[in-house]
Amino acid sequence: MRAKKDAKTGKWYIRFRYTDWQGKRRESMKRGFETKHDAEEWLRTFLSEQKADLNITFADFTQMYFNGISPRLRENTLRTKHYIVDLKILPYFGAKKINEITPANIIAWENEMLSREYSQTYMKTVYNQLNAIFNYAVRYYDLRSNPCAKAGAIGKNKAEEMNFWTKDEFERFVECIADKPISYSAFNTLFWTGLRIGELMALTPADIDFKAKTLTVNKSYQRLGDRDVITPPKTPKSNRIISIPDFLCELLKEYCDSLYGVGENDRIFPFTKNYLHHEMKRGCEKSGVKRIRLHDVRHSHCALLYELGIPPLEIAERLEHERVETTMQVYAHLYPNKQEKLSAKLEELMKKENKDDE
Repeated sequence: MRAKKDAKTGKWYIRFRYTDWQGKRRESMKRGFETKHDAEEWLRTFLSEQKADLNITFADFTQMYFNGISPRLRENTLRTKHYIVDLKILPYFGAKKINEITPANIIAWENEMLSREYSQTYMKTVYNQLNAIFNYAVRYYDLRSNPCAKAGAIGKNKAEEMNFWTKDEFERFVECIADKPISYSAFNTLFWTGLRIGELMALTPADIDFKAKTLTVNKSYQRLGDRDVITPPKTPKSNRIISIPDFLCELLKEYCDSLYGVGENDRIFPFTKNYLHHEMKRGCEKSGVKRIRLHDVRHSHCALLYELGIPPLEIAERLEHERVETTMQVYAHLYPNKQEKLSAKLEELMKKENKDDE
């Protein structure tokens, strides 16, 4: 089954026999390759997809999975799936043979996810994606069983009530870490912009326009093993330019001016998530403010905007929520006294109308 060159077209073709997924022997030919290597590489991939024993790596099968589902999904949905798989799943399972992954392997991965303080709904989303890949292998490629079924699921479909800081709580916290400019600048940026942690850690001097008073968000940072990984943001809508208040602009300008030898495209917050966890703990212990998750600082920003009366659509655009309903469902109940204030306004309206009738 060696590739041959078509004398008329100058292209390569390859004729081959194979056993399909139903066990039937078939003969076929594929034309139009630029090189002999391309033709033979295509055949190796094609034959691996026909094997029922799935004696291939999880990474190779994942590519087959995406090839199979891509035509049926919207581009945005597909990109989100790739983001989850590439960053949360492949680093753990990519090199393993898919038919050798056990429930114990799944449980070890789940424990790692649980240790990272992701939200319950996010962990459920990541787990569902892993489960979907194994279900695809069982359904279409005769994998004996799905190891996720025995390991059990993690996360929850419905979000629990979120923790967050009010403005007063944040100010008490941040004053207790002001002795470290890098921490003080980082947490102020998180609270007053609503950036994700990865977006914060990917910021460079080139992303800050001090004249226009804006931040450009176009990438995210993660530490995977011993590697620094810069990726596109979570979704296409995550690419955005957000305005920042004068005081934050001045704070970031002073901080950036204090950095030595940092180029326009170097990270201005060159730490990992573990550093932020440590500083969160230190600041909470010194200030007495309740401990929240790092991601909850983003929730705190959203809750503050809602309390200030910013329309949900504007909040959704700033935080790049795909649907404004997400903003309404997640944040509308957060700030204390919101319902009381609403009732007070209705009471004030009624009193005014009664007075006008007198």
